[in-house]
Amino acid sequence: MNKSQLIDAIATGAGLTKVQAKKALEAFIDVTGKTLKAGDKIALVGFGSFSVTKKPARTGRNPRTGATIKIAAKKVVKFKAGAELNSVVGK
Repeated sequence: MNKSQLIDAIATGAGLTKVQAKKALEAFIDVTGKTLKAGDKIALVGFGSFSVTKKPARTGRNPRTGATIKIAAKKVVKFKAGAELNSVVGK
């Protein structure tokens, strides 16, 4: 499912216009990004939780040349599915 298909599904499921559904989805994405960037966690009971974890700097190898390279430290978004979501997907 891509973004436009998700907007259509939200509009149909919530009884909204596509414009309203698009605004709602974009607001959710914006708020989620700002919250995670600030270092906070988002927990949606039954759906799951979003958090940020730090990956330390490390060394790796260029698979083409075999040369050793440095991989910088970075922050990554982590999602853990909630029990209700897991039960729906697991059926």
